[in-house]
This record gives sequence, structure tokens and C-alpha cells, in this order.
Amino acid sequence: MRLTASPLPFGPSFEEELELLVGTLPAPLRDAVHALPEDAGDLLEIVLDLGREPEARFEGREILLGHTPVTMDDIAGVAARIGAFGGDNRAGIARTLHRISAIRNRSGEIVGLTCRVGRAVTGRVEIIRDIVVSGQSLLLLGKPGVGKTTMLREVARILADESRKRVMIVDTSNEIAGDGDIPHPGIGRARRMQVARPELQHGVMIEAVENHMPEVIVIDEIGTELEAAAARTIAERGVQLVATAHGNSLDNLLVNPTLNDLLGGIQTVTLSDEEARRRGTQKSVLERKAPPTFDALVEIVDRHRVTVHMPLADVVDDALRGRPHPAQLREMSGGKGLSTRLVEPAPFDDRGSRELFGLEPAASKGRRPTSLAELVNGHSGQGTVSDTSVFPYGVSRVYLEQAVRELKLPVRIQHHVDDADMVLTLKNYYRRQDSPLRAAEADGIPISVLRSNTVAQIRAFLSQLYNLEQVDPTDAALREARDGIERARGGTAVELSPQNAYVRRLQHQLVEEHDLIARSTGKEPRRRLRIYPGSQAS
Repeated sequence: MRLTASPLPFGPSFEEELELLVGTLPAPLRDAVHALPEDAGDLLEIVLDLGREPEARFEGREILLGHTPVTMDDIAGVAARIGAFGGDNRAGIARTLHRISAIRNRSGEIVGLTCRVGRAVTGRVEIIRDIVVSGQSLLLLGKPGVGKTTMLREVARILADESRKRVMIVDTSNEIAGDGDIPHPGIGRARRMQVARPELQHGVMIEAVENHMPEVIVIDEIGTELEAAAARTIAERGVQLVATAHGNSLDNLLVNPTLNDLLGGIQTVTLSDEEARRRGTQKSVLERKAPPTFDALVEIVDRHRVTVHMPLADVVDDALRGRPHPAQLREMSGGKGLSTRLVEPAPFDDRGSRELFGLEPAASKGRRPTSLAELVNGHSGQGTVSDTSVFPYGVSRVYLEQAVRELKLPVRIQHHVDDADMVLTLKNYYRRQDSPLRAAEADGIPISVLRSNTVAQIRAFLSQLYNLEQVDPTDAALREARDGIERARGGTAVELSPQNAYVRRLQHQLVEEHDLIARSTGKEPRRRLRIYPGSQAS
């Protein structure tokens, strides 16, 4: 198996660190990891779930580490060989960057482990080195797994070792500097303060500034209002702040009422008639109410590309006024070094912020269908069935998903009423006329009212709406079981749709008649059968 990571100037090699993680596994799994093919790629994580086959996960693929389901003894053995789990259900291995996350049942017992491989990768910060060493405060955003923490770790090392600054890391989950009392060599000479419980992070942030006189504070995952306020306090004391936050982009933060304080916060301002005419805007507008906590914001696109927004105060002001501020796209290409170019971001859609501050109702998406018939047949009037976006209000999304799946209908289930073509609700909710229903009626979105919140009721409504013949749900479930049996005979484990206990019993009997094994998995109302191939039945 190919395993790569840039070497550090001192400390154990990556292969040695990986072996510490592999060594916590049961002997058969250790052998299976060592036997992984050379072309498998870089190992991301090992997943152990009770009663399921263990998996090794790579970028874009998974490889089974055996066909014997994981047992409680396997999980307990791994848990006993690693550090203690904290309040966030995460643990580690001393002086490594590996992270082990636990899944617990209702009794608090561990029934699943995600063993994530940690790497101290060097060279990732070169793409933003000029911003880092300039002393500006920097906020990193990006999707999970894109490398925010990796970049944060190297920022701390460069500022401590090369810029010779006093750097303090506030390490809530021990992801930046690893588990144990001695930090991982990947942070260089930066110091680290651990956080006993996630909810105490904001207090440790302030303690770091007050007690240890740092020039730089490094924080991973600012996610609460208290942490955002603590970050502002740190910045106001003249300390360089480098952090990550929950969110993928600048737009995400602008419409996040908890975290937009990092960008200076948003307030409503009422302009005079003359000023509104001069600006060409409405009288009530959104404006930044304070200086941003950070000087620059970096959206990490992937390992080789970032988008830089700076100066952040101007970027936020322009976004709120509908004038996109040019962003800088930076790319690192092998052999060619760093290339930069300006890009025009899409105009900021301030609808979410305006609704948040009560400046306007949900915006209309254009002409709405005037009846359910028109909704289903499409707006062309030619009788062609189109996708229907449904917003369930008071109706179980799980039940609606099950009915849509069973009937195989072109229905998309939405999270917001302004994205929907129709609303599905219950009698008591409709009588209350809550704000989403009032907004739907004002916007001309059809509302359908069900008598009860059951799969059968939802299925009957959709069948009538789409002029379908009523299908016996038990017959449909047994047909799905027969299809699953055929697929399982081909060597693939198959999970069926959730069913009630009576239907699951009938499916079990059908599976047994075909000399296969099925087990129920999940919790009500999502409990369902998993059919195993003959090679895995034993």
C-alpha cells in the first residue's frame, strides 16, 4: 500500500505513526491493512461498525478488510489501546495526529469507531504564505476533509519556527497538535493549550491571551456565538488570529446569524428618502455594524486551489450592497509554482439575510402553478410529468421519503418553503396558520392538508395526485425483498427500505426460503432488513 506524507525535520516518520494506529486493531485487521494493494492510494480512515464488515476508506473508494462482522470485543479492544474519549466522543494516540471517533448506543456503549489517519503534510501553506507572514488575521473556510486543519497546523509551525513569533494553539479536539500531553512535532515550537470539553473553548481562548502573552492565536472550528465573541476580543487586543469556522464560503457566513459577527455583524439601517434615491436602494438596507474580526478570508477549494477575499471589510460592504468585490483565485501547479488571477464572484444573494432580519418575506420564484393538476403535469399544459418540489410542514420527512421511494415518483423534498412547488401539512398545523404556511399562501404555493401523519396517508395522497393505481404496500415490500435476494446472490449485501415489524417478518421468511440470511438493522421507524450474500452468511 502506498502511504505518503512530507517528512518533518524531527520526530517519528509517518510510517511509524501509521503503525501506531494499525497496532490498535485486532490481529486479522492489522494483517488486512498491511496487505492492501500498492495502488489503493492514501488511506483516509478505517471504519469499524458493530455487526458489519470492517472497511478501509480511500479517496473515492472503500475496500473491505474482511467478511467477518465486527464484534463488541473488537471495538472494546481498540478503545482500550487508545487515549480516553472526551466530551466530543473523540480520542487519539499520544504524539500522533490520528483521530478516533466513537458512535454510541443509547446506553452509552461504543458500537462504532471511525479511525481517521492523521498526516503532518508540509508545503500546503505556500499558497497563502504572504498573508500568513504579513501579520494579518486569517479565517479559513472549506468543506469537511478539504484540509483546513492541515493548513492550520502548518501555519502555526511557520509562524513559530520561521517568523519566531509566540504562537499559542487552542486545541479542542487535539486535531491540530495530536493526543497526549506532548504536542506533535508538526506544530514546530508553537505551544498548545488543550480544552477539557468543547463548550469551554471560548474560555480557554480568552485565557490564552490573558495568561500567556501570545503574538498569534490558532483556533480550529469556531462554531458558537461565544467563540465568535471571544475571537473578536482577541483581535481587539492586537493579537494575530488564524482560525477555521463552520461554513464553506463567504456567503455561508453572511447569512449565518451565529457567525456573521466574525465578518463585523449585520444590522438593518433605515435611510432617508434622499439617501435611498442616491444609492438606488430600498430605505431599509443591510450594513456591516463593526470591523471584521479577520483581515482576510480564504476559501479552500481543494489541495491546490484557494480563493482569497481581502481586505475583508471592503468585501463584506460590497457584498451587502450588491457589488461583488473581485476575489483572487490562487493555484499551485506542479513545476509552475503559484499562479493568481482575479475572478468576479456571483452577486451575493441577500434574501436569506433580509428574511433573517425581517426586511421581506420569502421571495417568489416566478409564476406558480394555479392548481395541483397543473403542478403535476408541468407548466406547459402538454401533460408531461415534471419534477415536483415538496415542502413538508408537520409531516414526517422520513415517511414522505419512504412513500416517494416506494411509488418511484419525480418528487424532490425541500427544506425551505420558498424552494417548493407545493406544501404538504396536517390539519392542526393548517388551522394554526404558522408563518411558513402564511408565506406559502401569500406566494400562491398550493397547500395540501392530510388527515394523519402516516406513510399510508401520504402514499394515498401522492397516488391520487399522480393518478396512480393504489399499490398494496406489503406486496411492494415483498417485491423489493425478491429483488434484494437476486442481488445478494450476486455477491452484494443489500439493504431494503424501512418497514414495520409485520412486513419485516414476512421478508425474513422469504429470505430464509431462498437459503440466505437477513438481519434487521436501524431504529424505528427506519428499521429495515439487510440481506447477506451466501459467502458472508457464515
